Amino acid sequence: MTHVRTSPYYPQSNGKVERWHKSLKSECIRPGTPLSLEDARRLVEGFVEHYNNVRLNSAIGYITPKDVLARRQQEIHAERDRKLEDARHSGDYPAAAARSPGGGRITSIRRSMSACRTIGSARFPLSRNSKPSRNPVVALPTNPLMPP
Repeated sequence: MTHVRTSPYYPQSNGKVERWHKSLKSECIRPGTPLSLEDARRLVEGFVEHYNNVRLNSAIGYITPKDVLARRQQEIHAERDRKLEDARHSGDYPAAAARSPGGGRITSIRRSMSACRTIGSARFPLSRNSKPSRNPVVALPTNPLMPP
């Protein structure tokens, strides 16, 4: 095995590690704001534990890495399918989602997300000619101290 160095911040050559660094920064380091090296190590250790055992990963079918390593993907997907069918038959599931070909909310979210273009951190709905509209779809945080 040989060690090969890649360019930093260049996802085309090392995408998986760059994605890990992005998740680590945005979900652990920036929100936690470590004040010392020991504090940073504690934060990263907790994040790694959460990432491997709790956080659902979209690239592996919304399953934790721990479950993939234990080869439980089929069991988990079968259980989800069973719960979905039970909800459809019990009437607790919205009728429109039950009729949709993809089975519901995730498919409709993917469709709406694919109809948008990301510019910076904002998502813009695409118009018919595939150019961003001037009305961005941005979720602004609400401030309980400010009147609506």
